[in-house]
Amino acid sequence: MKPIRNPVTMLMIILALLVPLMPNTVAAEDHSAVKDLILLENVPQVEDQITDNKISLTALHIYEDGHFEKVTKDLTWSTTNKNVAVVEDGEVTLSGHNGRTFITVSDGVYKDRIAIDHKPVKPTLKQKPSFEGKVVKQQGERYDIIEQAIENMTINEKIGQMLMPDFRKWEGENVTEMLPEIEQIVKEYHLGGVILFRENVVTTEQTAKLVADYQAAAEKYGLLMAIDQEGGIVTRLQSGTDMPGNMALGATRSSELSYDVGQAIGEELSALGINMNLAPVLDVNNNPDNPVIGVRSFGESPELVADLGVAYTEGLQSTGVAATAKHFPGHGDTAVDSHLGLPEVPYDKERLMKVELYPFQQAMDAGIDAIMTAHVTFPKIDDTKVISKKDGTKISLPATLSPKVLTGLMREDMGYDGVIITDALNMNAITEHFGSVDAVIRAVKAGTDIVLMPVGLEQVVKGLLEAVESGEISVDRIEESVERILTLKLNRGVIKSETATNMDEVLANARQVVGSDAHKQVEKEAAEQSITLVKNDGSLPLNSASDDKIVVIGNTYINSLYQSVLSHHGNTELIDASGPLSMEQLNQLESADTIIAGTYTYNVSGRSENSSQMQLVNQLVEELDVTVIGVGIRNPYDIMGYPEIDGYLAQYGFREASFEATAATLFGKNNPSGLLPVTIPGENGEPLYEYGHGLSY
Repeated sequence: MKPIRNPVTMLMIILALLVPLMPNTVAAEDHSAVKDLILLENVPQVEDQITDNKISLTALHIYEDGHFEKVTKDLTWSTTNKNVAVVEDGEVTLSGHNGRTFITVSDGVYKDRIAIDHKPVKPTLKQKPSFEGKVVKQQGERYDIIEQAIENMTINEKIGQMLMPDFRKWEGENVTEMLPEIEQIVKEYHLGGVILFRENVVTTEQTAKLVADYQAAAEKYGLLMAIDQEGGIVTRLQSGTDMPGNMALGATRSSELSYDVGQAIGEELSALGINMNLAPVLDVNNNPDNPVIGVRSFGESPELVADLGVAYTEGLQSTGVAATAKHFPGHGDTAVDSHLGLPEVPYDKERLMKVELYPFQQAMDAGIDAIMTAHVTFPKIDDTKVISKKDGTKISLPATLSPKVLTGLMREDMGYDGVIITDALNMNAITEHFGSVDAVIRAVKAGTDIVLMPVGLEQVVKGLLEAVESGEISVDRIEESVERILTLKLNRGVIKSETATNMDEVLANARQVVGSDAHKQVEKEAAEQSITLVKNDGSLPLNSASDDKIVVIGNTYINSLYQSVLSHHGNTELIDASGPLSMEQLNQLESADTIIAGTYTYNVSGRSENSSQMQLVNQLVEELDVTVIGVGIRNPYDIMGYPEIDGYLAQYGFREASFEATAATLFGKNNPSGLLPVTIPGENGEPLYEYGHGLSY
């Protein structure tokens, strides 16, 4: 054989021989090479925990450009001491013996290891001896992957991590599948997250596919896929389990149920690939005139809100889904909807710490992932005045845009170092008074990390870049936020993977989890335990075995109430009416044995005695010699509009399980155990019904 003399040919042969030995390359556009393999659990910012003697380890490839991706294929795992722990595909199980083992992972080129100790816990006098496992991280610069990522990011990439727009509609149509235009926006602006709405999440399969397509569109770092799945009246998933809302949970007084509800919601979101829930609401609803919070709150007691809110958070975050407490510093004691105007809370810091801020402090101390700001002014915390672009008047600076609230109060005074996210920046409280670009710049300067639903993405990005270039916003301020966002992503497993998602497996799991029988059971228990019997003049429970004629009357959601009553009592009729009846209609009702009046209100005018539906109920009470039972479908305050009614139930929401629980209670199949989570005001400042009031059979 002749020797090869052509140097180009020789080089090509050498390269061909070396290719199989070279590290894998990433699918991202820059095709930068792998420079290391590390265990995620060695990263200092990552919280790791051994649960039930098990821990799942994640291997990451670190690339030359600083970004990282999850790697699962072609890895070798080993343990130095099988008596302490065994490992299979990263799943570590403690064997039960004392000692230390090192778990090692290798891709054939790079390797990393982590120590796991299993030691006895010193018991107290009343405890039996026990053991616990502990992860001992490796030390060194190679694990500062967040710092390395930030150092290698462009300023555009850093700003992109802070943006979370919505894509509810595109050219007038609901966005239910990935569009090329949206994919391009995700890439062009290096988006860090996207928020989904009810228009986007129609079926289980469609939602899982849409979320996976969003993640595929992200080039280097996984997306925070967020949603407002509070439960109750704010429920986005169309195919999920419709959990009763927070005030229903407040009526149960059960931390265990709140945990179960949070966990069930988290399991459904996680199965769909949604990794951030903008819940729970931790506002203390101590103002019955509140038009926007109401039953979204656990109640009027700061302690109750804190206890149930923390339980809900722990349940949610146990599934790997990030929880978000809202709306800081508190939207409960307002009479204005910040979607429509700019509310004010007039209290000083001492009062706020005892009431509004108490649940937030408890959630922070319990390790909540994120806090959402409120578009509400707190003039005794920040008395800064700015000129409104709406009418040129001087207005107070809302919390969302206030350095004194976000940095001074939240960061410095309350010690919170998690992610801060704004409430939607397209709400009137912001858009009317501040330009869209000015609002975002102010929010970032104030200390926010994620800008939710900015108006005009291109203009906002341009404005932020100019603010950085001019020095109005420092690069350090941007990088502080990016570090918090990446820390959250690492802790919640929001990491790009080198291996494409197996959608068949994802869909199969989602079908099993979303709307499962186990979750429906949690929903049923929460609804049944929430029903509050506020008034009973001896009319309840009804006798479902009799031939008595029952008439269900009302307007909003009245068919749902009717159907639930009908399922217990065949001789039931429905009258759809939103105001007082004619004499002819009243005469027809004389043959009824019981009338069930369903009322639905969400503001002060709705429950006023002068409102049409309250006039209707009072007409029934005053002009008919028939038992009238009221059902407050949404707000428990409805009885204020018809205090002379014979009986009254509060169900706190309009989801199917709540109607079914109300009907079961009406007929004695469910013994009501709910307690009012709020005070029902009466005349002359005296309560009509006290906080904690509740009857049973």
